Amino acid sequence: MRFPFFPIALLLGVALAGSITAEEDHVRTIHGWVERIEILPEGISLKAKLDTGATTSSLNALNRERFERNGERWIAFDIIDPEDADNSVRLERPITRNVRILQHDGGFQRRPVVSIGLCIGPHYREEEVSLVDRTHLNYQALVGRNHLGGIILVDSAETFLHSPGCPPDADSAADPDTEAHGGPADPGSDPEA
Repeated sequence: MRFPFFPIALLLGVALAGSITAEEDHVRTIHGWVERIEILPEGISLKAKLDTGATTSSLNALNRERFERNGERWIAFDIIDPEDADNSVRLERPITRNVRILQHDGGFQRRPVVSIGLCIGPHYREEEVSLVDRTHLNYQALVGRNHLGGIILVDSAETFLHSPGCPPDADSAADPDTEAHGGPADPGSDPEA
């Protein structure tokens, strides 16, 4: 006798697999090489390049001003308002470290690094972001492997496959898989390429 229950079990397995949500651990989603992301908790939506060749994410940060708050090093910076290019939005974050980036011309650039929560499709992750002037580039944000690893696969032939759709309290979630890694910078490359 053949196994008549096998096709039914296979169909049931496929149906259950389709019900897994992106919030569950280790579920990966496919995204285009350009996607809309959201900076949380501010809720600022930007177009971003998803770059698997960059270790650390970077953000266009203008008018950077370092200051001290409660004995900690902080930085205030402006990003171009995505809804009105003539205006800017002011953000403040504690500085987690500084990084020295080797540029294509052989020179070095020193950048402040802060922790920023990004919503990419259904995924929220808070990781380090280097602050740099990206006004000469096409996108205000570059999302590197530190935000992508283990949750996002990039299809280089596609763009805008997902809109940011994180739960409203995503920025307050404390998940060990979303903690900043604090690893060393990628010393041999410029993530702005």
